[in-house]
Amino acid sequence: MQRASVIVFVATALALAAPALAQQPQPLIRVRGTIEAVDAPNLTIKSRTGETVKIRLADNARVTSFVKASVADLKPNTYVGVTSVPAADGGEKAVSVHIFPEERRGTAEGRAAWDLLPDSKMTTGAVNIGQVEGVHGQVLTVTYKGQEAKIRLTPETPIVAYSTGDRSELKPGVKIMIFSATRGEDGTLQAAAITYGRDGLTPPM
Repeated sequence: MQRASVIVFVATALALAAPALAQQPQPLIRVRGTIEAVDAPNLTIKSRTGETVKIRLADNARVTSFVKASVADLKPNTYVGVTSVPAADGGEKAVSVHIFPEERRGTAEGRAAWDLLPDSKMTTGAVNIGQVEGVHGQVLTVTYKGQEAKIRLTPETPIVAYSTGDRSELKPGVKIMIFSATRGEDGTLQAAAITYGRDGLTPPM
């Protein structure tokens, strides 16, 4: 009798857990590469690692572009994302900066590991730029959630800005980045948003 109760308890627990397990969020997949072919809504991408990846864009996918920007565009309190790596002096060096439009202020605010390069991080917040005593060059101070990070800006650091996108510009040869694709039940990758480099630009993220 006791054994039967245990079996009933376990079966009930599994039945209750099954829906929760089924609803576990799928891991997000990041894709960087060059468009090789377009068969709307499907894209064939040659990834930066050399693999061929098939992506299906949602019918209402958000399409944005990156355009070249400069230090002059980093006005005080501009909302940015900065990818950085450790510097030889123990600080951090910016390897890319992307500028958000004002309406996207607050997007992904914070600081986390990033997969562009080994040991790279992404810091997203409001930026101010200036000199730091004893340091040659410009330093970005990125403020996020009551904290701040100081990141060295170099002359080689690419700076880009988000701009409106046009789905018709997604053609072979265009460099793209998909921040979060998911894998469908049939194994294909699906994306609700894509960003591409305009005028031959490679998204530096």
